[in-house]
Amino acid sequence: IVEVVEAAYRLHGAGRTVNPPSSFLRFPDRAASRMIALPASLGGGSPVDGLKWISSFPENVRSGVPRASAVLILNDPGTGYPFACLESSIISATRTAASAVSAADRLSRDRTRPTRVGFFGTGLIARYIHTFLEGSGWTFDDIGVYDVSAESAAGFRLYAEQSGSAAPVTVHHAPEELIRTSDLVVFATVAGEPHVDDPAWFDHNPVVLHVSLRDLAPRVLLASTNIVDDIEHCLRAATSPHLTEQLTGNRNFVHGTLEDVMAGRVTVPADRPAVFSPFGLGVLDLAVGSFVYDRVARPANCGSSTTSSTNDAATDDPGRTGAGPPSPTANARKWSPPCLSSLFLRPSTRRSSMWTSSGSSVRRCSSSARASTSPARSS
Repeated sequence: IVEVVEAAYRLHGAGRTVNPPSSFLRFPDRAASRMIALPASLGGGSPVDGLKWISSFPENVRSGVPRASAVLILNDPGTGYPFACLESSIISATRTAASAVSAADRLSRDRTRPTRVGFFGTGLIARYIHTFLEGSGWTFDDIGVYDVSAESAAGFRLYAEQSGSAAPVTVHHAPEELIRTSDLVVFATVAGEPHVDDPAWFDHNPVVLHVSLRDLAPRVLLASTNIVDDIEHCLRAATSPHLTEQLTGNRNFVHGTLEDVMAGRVTVPADRPAVFSPFGLGVLDLAVGSFVYDRVARPANCGSSTTSSTNDAATDDPGRTGAGPPSPTANARKWSPPCLSSLFLRPSTRRSSMWTSSGSSVRRCSSSARASTSPARSS
């Protein structure tokens, strides 16, 4: 998955994507909640167009319902036909984690590799990032956690211990303590405005994965090397980088994009904190969603027969590329949607409070192929 995401970043850096600004739906009576539309088009060898529609309702957690829910629509670039509609909160969490892990690797190559990771915010995204770090070969001497919810912090500790992680887990009771004792800091909160404003907390020059985008005050960023996923996207919507631009009147504090680092155009010095602030690009959702679709859109995953498989449907119309519905000029052989059962990476198969699937099953799936979609409590 990390390789899929890095390939999407390279295509984006090469200008082979279309990724317009995200559209936000906000509510005057629910200031903390929002819904976001991310349209995008991904080029390359397997092009695809589409849209992610994701909601973030932090108050859901109080009722034992996950904060985020999402749907991803994939469209055939030749016909415009939508050929898949996938539950996407897990796809979204996965691409976020893969992006973060890529940044952790790239930003630490010219410094001592971090051995103490600290999670500021301990919800679903933090768990996915931890899973991807360990799955990518990272090992740690200590895992620190901090959350304004003691219950959430305790839940993360239990999750980490049950996941088989060898590192001890320390629950910190103050943000400064967590940051000063971590050389890899992961911000995964629902903060709407900066709440960490002392650059001295980062005097030990950690790598910072500023995934939630609004945690760090401008003076922290001004004392750091700043890498983003896309400059135009990241410097908007009252993100910490956007507030820093408004304060300074320029973008000189932004040193480049993650793709710039991957390509060697930007180096990250070891004598300053290195902060990665990703806005989250729709092309990453398309890349991971297409990866999922290609893995599950096979007749073997469905329990009942159809008139034709997706592979058959693709060959019925020579003008088409990829799986999906035939064009209006195709033969009359009936196309049917594939089974979208789960195959996805799971933060934990032992932890009932985690979602353990990508969440969708559609028509013609046998009961054995269906994925459980019961949302258990996850902070």
